[in-house]
Amino acid sequence: MGRKQMLVGLGVVMVMGLAVYLRLWTIDYNFSSTETQLLRRQFDLASREAMDESAVWRKRYDDEEVKSSACQKELIKIKQLLKEDGAGSIKKKLDLLQKENIDLLERLESLKQELESEKLKCSLRQI
Repeated sequence: MGRKQMLVGLGVVMVMGLAVYLRLWTIDYNFSSTETQLLRRQFDLASREAMDESAVWRKRYDDEEVKSSACQKELIKIKQLLKEDGAGSIKKKLDLLQKENIDLLERLESLKQELESEKLKCSLRQI
């Protein structure tokens, strides 16, 4: 008999435990459904913000890529021009500039002499 009462008591305790579990589960389920909606809204908001920030960074990357490619093209053009001109061409230009400088210095000297002679003529006329 004691064994039968124990089994009945165990059965009652199990049924009560199941009832408490189901009650806790329904409370948690109601809480979870509202929490799920809140979490979904927060996730959507965070997702939109992340997409906006990603778009901003993508725009910055694209702008920098355009600048970089323009600089790269210009550098290639300059390198090609330097290869085409070569050191001989630069030397020729330097020689021409030096000759032109010498000619200009000679012209300056002749103009100075002319000025001096004109000053002498003016001073002789005044005397």
